[in-house]
Amino acid sequence: MKEDNQILQKSKAFAVRIIRLAQHLTEEKKEKVLSRQVLRSGTSIGANVKEAVRGQSTADFLSKMQIALKEASETEYWLELLAETDYLSEKASDSVLKDCRELIRLITSIVRSTKENNQLTLYEEPSQGETTF
Repeated sequence: MKEDNQILQKSKAFAVRIIRLAQHLTEEKKEKVLSRQVLRSGTSIGANVKEAVRGQSTADFLSKMQIALKEASETEYWLELLAETDYLSEKASDSVLKDCRELIRLITSIVRSTKENNQLTLYEEPSQGETTF
């Protein structure tokens, strides 16, 4: 995976957005518990994507990307709670949830295609007359 790819850029931009959101929640709304949760999970997405890029193997890459996916799903949950408890306006929650769900779609696609490509490599049928060990 190239270092300058879309998922790295989007996950980092999302982390910056989450940091600003957490600052807003703690300073303006005086909310501390949910803001810490969304800060932790929302910034973890990009950190795990970055680790995946530096993975030592396909299995390592997949493991980190699956963790990033779980963190993105958790972030979606916290954002939904913040919206439903009126800590976020409808406009703000719609926008940040849209970005979060885009990350979920991208990471899901990466995990799925990596599994499919790896499976083909590992389990290809030998050509006729080819010796297998």
